[in-house]
Amino acid sequence: MYVELSEQQVDRAVGVLLAGAAGDALGAGYEFTHPAADAVIDMIGGGPFDWAPGEWTDDTSMALAIAEVAASGAPIGHDAGLDAIAARFVAWFDSNPPDIGNQTRAVLSTRPAGADAMRTRAQAVRGRKGGNGSLMRTAPVALAYLDDERACRDAAAAISALTHDDVRATEACQLWTHAIRHAVLHGTFDGVRGFLETAPSDAAEFWSPLLDQAETGSPADFSNNGWVVHALQTAWWAISTTDDSDSGHLVRALETAVRAGGDTDTTAAIAGGLLGARWGAGAVPLRWRRMLHGWPGLSAPDLVRLAEASVRGRASARSGPVIEVVVGDITTQRVDVVVNAANSSLLGGGGVDGAIHHAGGPRILAECKKIRSTTLPDGLAVGDAVATTAGNLPATWVVHTVGPVHSRAEDRSVQLRSAYTRSLAIADDLGARSVAFPLISSGSYGWPRQDAVRQAVAAIRGADSSVERVVLVAFDAATADLLLRGLE
Repeated sequence: MYVELSEQQVDRAVGVLLAGAAGDALGAGYEFTHPAADAVIDMIGGGPFDWAPGEWTDDTSMALAIAEVAASGAPIGHDAGLDAIAARFVAWFDSNPPDIGNQTRAVLSTRPAGADAMRTRAQAVRGRKGGNGSLMRTAPVALAYLDDERACRDAAAAISALTHDDVRATEACQLWTHAIRHAVLHGTFDGVRGFLETAPSDAAEFWSPLLDQAETGSPADFSNNGWVVHALQTAWWAISTTDDSDSGHLVRALETAVRAGGDTDTTAAIAGGLLGARWGAGAVPLRWRRMLHGWPGLSAPDLVRLAEASVRGRASARSGPVIEVVVGDITTQRVDVVVNAANSSLLGGGGVDGAIHHAGGPRILAECKKIRSTTLPDGLAVGDAVATTAGNLPATWVVHTVGPVHSRAEDRSVQLRSAYTRSLAIADDLGARSVAFPLISSGSYGWPRQDAVRQAVAAIRGADSSVERVVLVAFDAATADLLLRGLE
């Protein structure tokens, strides 16, 4: 059974995977170092395993092995679902990953067939077994059990035990997964302490003073963050001691986790799962999203898809967005993305373009200028799209697209439809679920309004997009009437 979620809760669920991967990729370039207090923390890549900028490591790869099974709707905590996760772990191992923890390697190198065999192998491994390798991947478990708190804890324990036969690793996974589940549902970090109220007394007595230490101490107090206990403390220290007055907390805390040094990709990935659950996908910077990639050949849009499918219990794409028509000002629309009918210069203009720049303020133009000076020195092509901040608008992003000028001598309808479909594709990259469009090219570019409506509706309905809701914003009642008739 799957709970009905609000848009905010779904956004926070998507944030779990995006922010976890972002923390992982952010920390990858600093692994086994201790960055100076004034060092700039960024997705630089490199590190001991020569990662590409934005490439995630074993932390996210193993988390996605879990997310892929969760997205199928299988019960990941037992039976066939647990066997499927074990199989995905082995498939990842067979890809010859550059970085893999010692405990995990000792288990997966025997390529155990099924969850029972994998768990038996984990139990047979000698020596220390309390590494951070099961905690780093536990975040997706929360998404599969938003409807069942107890099953969530049980699944976290079962999946941890596939590779880590250690009571503290089990408890850490249960605590953190509980906290992520709570944050997705309620938008707070209260689940960290809340776990102690439901945990067995010996577990609560063990973890309570350690959480106190994380909140009041420094990384020197928990410096062995390859150990699951110190890894959790490092992540919670970064979250609990960083300014949390706004959604920028996500970036600030991830940078703080990296500054703690040591196993930086893992502690930042652990922190990222909970930060994303609290602040949502919108708090993950657009530049980071564009860079994210890794095993098994996925990128940020795939993480969005997997997170949404996990919480909804299905992996299939939606049949298409709900399309609404409103009469009004596009700059006031409370959606994830507002589409700007821009010109190729991206430097502002009249009509919708001018209104968006005016209402959104100078940050939009500043990002447009940066894009022109870097990735688009010749301007944005007709039919293409690019995203920036939304500045002061109630939306989160502006997607700028260039519609064609209408011509009697040449059929440019393919370019017009492309302006819509490319905008939706960029919205998918951002993880957006609601998008507001103007009627592109129907103003000064002279496209006949009736045909502009036909092209818009055909493009939106035919797009392969995960966007749930499209708002077509009409300038006047007559245009709204045309749009409504076009949707019939």
